[in-house]
Amino acid sequence: MNVKLIKLTKEYKDELISMIEEWKADQIANKTDCSPWAIFRNDCHDFDNYLENLELKEPDGKRVPDSVFFLLDVDRNRLLGAVDIRHYLNEMLLAEGGHIGDGIRPSERRKGYATEMIRLALIECKKLGIDRVLMVCSKSNVASAKTITNNGGVLENEAVGEDGKVIQRYWIAI
Repeated sequence: MNVKLIKLTKEYKDELISMIEEWKADQIANKTDCSPWAIFRNDCHDFDNYLENLELKEPDGKRVPDSVFFLLDVDRNRLLGAVDIRHYLNEMLLAEGGHIGDGIRPSERRKGYATEMIRLALIECKKLGIDRVLMVCSKSNVASAKTITNNGGVLENEAVGEDGKVIQRYWIAI
């Protein structure tokens, strides 16, 4: 598995659009979530604006500063997924968002990429001075729970989110 985390550049514009469109089609067809939300909050077709607003530099009252990375398959030069690292937790993130939001494009799931992406993201968390990472997932999302536990996640508790769904809260010491 020859993958790495990268920051998005103009070189990957077409690859990003392809990945986002695949993800959105899957969301409509299969009623799946689009995660991490950070890569869907702006229109990827307006690429300069997308790139400029991909990460939040300053807190805005609801959101905290974040860093967004994309998982690149080096051999195929293909974007496989993305991870959004929140630099610290506010009340909402502590309750049900966590430090990391992540996702793998639908056609590349169940190949071990999510586990590797989170492993790499934890290295980035350490660089940001985060030594204990909160990750959350829906109780029904067994694949996410497995990815988290594969990276050392320990279940702290389950809670009911604002949407009424049960979420699981895991802590990873790094």
